[in-house]
Amino acid sequence: MFGLSKVQGSSRIYSKPRGSTGAPGLRHLSRTGAPSSEGSNATSRLYVAFIILLLMLTPRVDSSWWYIGALGARVICDNIPGLVNRQRQLCQKHPDIMQSIGEGAKEWIRECQHQFRHHRWNCSTLDRDHTVFGRVMLRSSREAAFVYAISSAGVVYAITRACSQGELKTCNCDPHKRGRARDDRGDFDWGGCSDNINYGIKFAKDFVDAKEKTVKDARALMNLHNNRCGRMAVKRFMKLECKCHGVSGSCTLRTCWLAMSDFRKTGDYLRKKYNGAIEVTMNQDGTGFTVSNKDFRKATKNELVYFENSPDYCLMDKAAGSLGTAGRVCNKSSRGTDSCEVMCCGRGYDTTRVKRVTKCECKFKWCCAVECKDCEETVDIHTCKAPPRTERGHQT
Repeated sequence: MFGLSKVQGSSRIYSKPRGSTGAPGLRHLSRTGAPSSEGSNATSRLYVAFIILLLMLTPRVDSSWWYIGALGARVICDNIPGLVNRQRQLCQKHPDIMQSIGEGAKEWIRECQHQFRHHRWNCSTLDRDHTVFGRVMLRSSREAAFVYAISSAGVVYAITRACSQGELKTCNCDPHKRGRARDDRGDFDWGGCSDNINYGIKFAKDFVDAKEKTVKDARALMNLHNNRCGRMAVKRFMKLECKCHGVSGSCTLRTCWLAMSDFRKTGDYLRKKYNGAIEVTMNQDGTGFTVSNKDFRKATKNELVYFENSPDYCLMDKAAGSLGTAGRVCNKSSRGTDSCEVMCCGRGYDTTRVKRVTKCECKFKWCCAVECKDCEETVDIHTCKAPPRTERGHQT
């Protein structure tokens, strides 16, 4: 059913056959047998039900705000493909925030690639492609769930950090962190600059969710859910940092502020959520999810959700957006996902012996330098073999 969607440029098109004004195919079918109003009505109802289901489940291949990261300093709102009206309005009104979102996009993509560096799908991006990740995001898979969550988290992180650094006109440090407060170590005074996480979450929700709110289908609902998971993941790792005041650092007085943790913590957390992502189906009224396997736990607001199983990513498949694993480096001694057996999908691997120069025998020299020798070592690099020609049917 997903293969029935029609894609043209950056827009999703739901269209009837050219020249149709209703359901002419039904009228033609009814003439092949005895005319029956009951049969026609039943067929019409089936046709309408099919169209509604198609509209709900049709995937989208379109440009994304993710492409802002590739534009760098050249962010011009009218030239960013894939923005909906609300996103374009925010872009025009807050060009400084768009700059931060662009820088943040590079960071969350790097984090995505770090988290999946040892997996068949390694969060690869496509050069000069407005969709950034290509057709792999068409499938409502675990990978799509993770990308939407980490991208949403990246926007929150980038905006909140820019607020604290005084780079934005519309926000600053958190204005609510004033006066005295208390934690498990006792009383303290709010001071310094607390990260304005609530502003970051509010703007990220307004900007990122805008596209999904223009349509009402299962994929949009999935994206909105995973976007929220990403935003809340950043807030989850806010930490209290304090500076002590008192005689000899006795810490009788403390000045504290709230700060975001390193983005790696968010990435690690969402990676675990990816591992435990829950397969769901849309409920009957189209407002939420039900778990596909009744033996599994209920999907909560903090769990990533997906509709479709992932491809194995072993072979290049342009239709599925899979780049395959031919040529990928694997670990011969590993038993994990980066092992040559798993990474190469049982195809075997090639071994190349290379020489590397590393620093060794380093010594500290007074004062104040470290002197090292250049040491040469020979190492074996293992890379996955390409599939036989008979298995390359999906590459064209």
